[in-house]
Amino acid sequence: MGENVIRRAQELLISQGVLEGRAGSGTYVAEPRERVRIVRSTCREQVGGSPFVADMAALRKRGTWESRTDAKVPAPEDIAARLGIAEGDLCVRTAYEFLADGRPVQLSTSWEPYELTAGTIVVLPEGGPHAGKGVVDRMAEIGITVSRAVERPEPGQATAEEAHLLGVQRGALVTRIQRTYLSDEGQPVETADIVVPAALCEIVYEVPIQP
Repeated sequence: MGENVIRRAQELLISQGVLEGRAGSGTYVAEPRERVRIVRSTCREQVGGSPFVADMAALRKRGTWESRTDAKVPAPEDIAARLGIAEGDLCVRTAYEFLADGRPVQLSTSWEPYELTAGTIVVLPEGGPHAGKGVVDRMAEIGITVSRAVERPEPGQATAEEAHLLGVQRGALVTRIQRTYLSDEGQPVETADIVVPAALCEIVYEVPIQP
C-alpha cells in the first residue's frame, strides 16, 4: 500500500475523530469523547429562554456561550439574498461560540437587518434587557411574530479558523446549517451559518405533528 493512500486514510480518520495527530510525536488513537446532543426544533424556540442551555442541562452539562456583535455591517451578496435586502444594506452581525462545560461544541454567525431593529431595545442580540433570549422572543418584543424557520444542513470540512475555535483538526468533518427565521408575513428577520463538528456532536431534528 502506497504512502499517499496511508496518509489519506489517516487524514480521514483524524477528521472523524478516530485518530489524533500530535505535533512532533506522531499519530495516535484518539481518546473516546462523549458526543453532545444538539436538538434542532422550532417548537423549542417558542418556550422562552435558551434551547441550547436546556439541552445541556438535560445532559447534566453547563451550557454557555460567548459572542461578539458588530452593528452596521454591509450585507454580502449571499446574506442579502437570504434576508431579502439589497447587497450592502446594513446588518447586525453576531458571532457565537457555544460551550458545553466550557468546551466549544458549536459555532454560529447571525445576521439581522439593521433597519428592522434600529432604534429598538432589541437591536443588539446580546445587549439590553432581552439579551440572550433568542430571535423569536426578541422579535416578539417589537411586534414581529416569528412563525417559521428554514434550515439547510450539508456536510463539510472545518476551515483552519473553525478548527482552531472548535479544538478539532483542520479538515475535520462538520455539519453546516444555513438557517433563516421568517415572520408570519414571510419576511426574513434573521439568518445564520451554524457549524457543528461531527466528532463532538450529534444533531437531532424534532418535527412537530399538527393535530
